[in-house]
Amino acid sequence: MIMETTNEQPTQSKYDAALAKYNTRLTDAEVAAQVAGIIEGKVAENDRPEVKQFLFHCIDLTTLSTTDNDQSVMSLTQAVNRLDEEHPDLKNVASICVYPVFAETVRDTLEVDDVHITCVSGGFPSSQTFPEVKVAETAMAIMEGADEIDIVMSVGKFLAGDYEALCDEIQELKETCRQRTLKVILETGALGPMANVKKASILAMYAGADFIKTSTGKQQPAATPEAAYVMCQAIREYYEQTGTRIGFKPAGGLSTVHDALVYYTIVKEVLGEEWLNNSLFRLGTSRLANLLLSDILGQEVKWF
Repeated sequence: MIMETTNEQPTQSKYDAALAKYNTRLTDAEVAAQVAGIIEGKVAENDRPEVKQFLFHCIDLTTLSTTDNDQSVMSLTQAVNRLDEEHPDLKNVASICVYPVFAETVRDTLEVDDVHITCVSGGFPSSQTFPEVKVAETAMAIMEGADEIDIVMSVGKFLAGDYEALCDEIQELKETCRQRTLKVILETGALGPMANVKKASILAMYAGADFIKTSTGKQQPAATPEAAYVMCQAIREYYEQTGTRIGFKPAGGLSTVHDALVYYTIVKEVLGEEWLNNSLFRLGTSRLANLLLSDILGQEVKWF
């Protein structure tokens, strides 16, 4: 009996096909060298008062503590209101970021029109819960007042190569958000090599992310300049492929003004001036807000 042979190749999934359009063959050493060059050659020229004011305006002022309560969240929101009253010439923070249970508190307290309400959702920070719970939590956060949602990508699914389940989940949460902004946290410190950071960035954008974000801040390492550089490269390439601009948000471990200047410089050098607005660039932090404000006002303040 003669067996027929076939030259048919396994069908490529649409996710692999999407990834194939991008350069994901990165080495960590090359990325580190490129980032070191940018930091050494470009950061100093951006150390200017107007840049620091812009960076303050890009902050998602964040409180995600076990000890948060209605009173503490109300106090933080009132500080944002007071800043608007006492320093009307200074552009305020971009948003206040809280757990969903506090969205209503922020909504009822906030008096500044151009400050958004951001909620972490979808089983933050691990993303290890049922998809139905993620959808319900996101819908409830929006109902309570959130106009921006930060979720964590299912890192375990990514590492297992289950791109379909990963992308389906992000897509469903984007559908739940509708016109509201969805930021997808990659948790870059858990992804391993920079090649994985590039792949995760592409998949998150492909699935509907409006922003990609480095980290939750709950796991170390959190944000790094290297991960930021690779994510910005992915955003640039995605824009060239699709014409769609995706935002970028470093978060976790941003503790000095110099840190903020480094991320600003990476965005400026990789993505360009078009991304230097708080619709496409955010900083997730709490500690940095007082440091930037102190620098801007010329005296040490603990406003928040």
